[in-house]
Amino acid sequence: MPPTDRPRDHAGQGAATTVAAHRTRRRLRADRARQLADLLRRQLLTGAYQDGTLPHESTLATDYRATRNTVRQALDLLRAEGLVDRLPGVGTVVVARKYPHGLDRLMGLAETLREHGRVTNEVRTMGPSPAPAPVAERLHVAAGADVLCIERLRRLNGLPLSLDLTYIPLDIGTALLDADLENTDVFRLLETITGRPLGHAEITLEAVNADAHSAAVLEAPRGASVLMLERLTHLDDGRPVDLEFIRFRGDRITMSGLLHRS
Repeated sequence: MPPTDRPRDHAGQGAATTVAAHRTRRRLRADRARQLADLLRRQLLTGAYQDGTLPHESTLATDYRATRNTVRQALDLLRAEGLVDRLPGVGTVVVARKYPHGLDRLMGLAETLREHGRVTNEVRTMGPSPAPAPVAERLHVAAGADVLCIERLRRLNGLPLSLDLTYIPLDIGTALLDADLENTDVFRLLETITGRPLGHAEITLEAVNADAHSAAVLEAPRGASVLMLERLTHLDDGRPVDLEFIRFRGDRITMSGLLHRS
C-alpha cells in the first residue's frame, strides 16, 4: 500500500470511531431517558404530584442524577403517551389519569373501579349465536350450540374504557336477555341466576393494536395499543360460565396484582 494512502486510512478510522462514539452516547441517553420515564410514570400514576404539576426540569435532573437533556427526553416520552403536557409559564402538567385494575381478585369492572366513579355499559349487540369451535370447547357446550353473545362498550365517568365481547352458555344466558346490563355487572347477575358464587378465572393479558372498528368505538387512535384481557370465569363448582375478550384503552387503565412465591 503506498505510504500516501495511510494518513487517509487513519482519518477514515478516526471518523468511524467518532460516529460510533456518537451513536453510543445517543443510545445511552435514550436508555436513560426511557428508564427515567418509567420512574416518573410511576409517580404520576400513584398521585405523587398532587397539584398536577411536575417539578422543574433542573429539580428532576438533580433528584434523579440525570442531565437536563435526559429529563427533557423522558418528559417527551410521557408527552407522547398523553400523560403530561407542557404549558407556557406553568411547566409540565399532568393531563391524563390511569385507573388501577387489580388482577388478584375476581371482580366485575364496576366493583373494581367503584372508588373512581360510575361504570356504565352500552349494550351494542346481544342475542343467541352459534358458538365458534374455540368458544364451545372452553365453555363445555356442544359444537355449534347456541350461546349468548354480548358486546358492550363500558365507560367510566362517561369516558370510553373498554370494549367487551362475552359468551355465556344459553341455559344461563337466556335469563340475561331481560336483565339491566346497562347498570349491572354480568358477574353479579350470573351469581343471582345460578344461585352459586363465582369461583375462579383463567386470564391472559397481552397488548394488541386496535383495529379500525374497536378504535372508533373506544374513541382511540387507529392502530393504538390496547390491553386485551381474555378471561374464562368458572362457578365455584368448576363449571365455565363466562368467556370474555376485553379490549381496554391502555392509556386509561393499569393492571396490578400481588404475587406470592411459594
